[in-house]
Amino acid sequence: MPMSPNQKKGIKKNKLLRYKDVLDLYNEKKTEDIPVIVIWRKHIYPRFYISRKTLYIILATPVVKELKEIAAIEEQQLQMF
Repeated sequence: MPMSPNQKKGIKKNKLLRYKDVLDLYNEKKTEDIPVIVIWRKHIYPRFYISRKTLYIILATPVVKELKEIAAIEEQQLQMF
């Protein structure tokens, strides 16, 4: 059974919110002298169980921008009703 556009949007929004949680923790722990691998091993992996590759994907994703786009779409849909 195919997913509806609202389901797809919801799945993407939830993924981006998880990405935001990972980025918040990363930014909280990141300093100039701590390598990314150490932050992943000591803080991110024990909490989120994601691979290093996934962490690098998250770091390259414009999470805030995409969340704003989804919020704008949701606002437009609310105004239609």
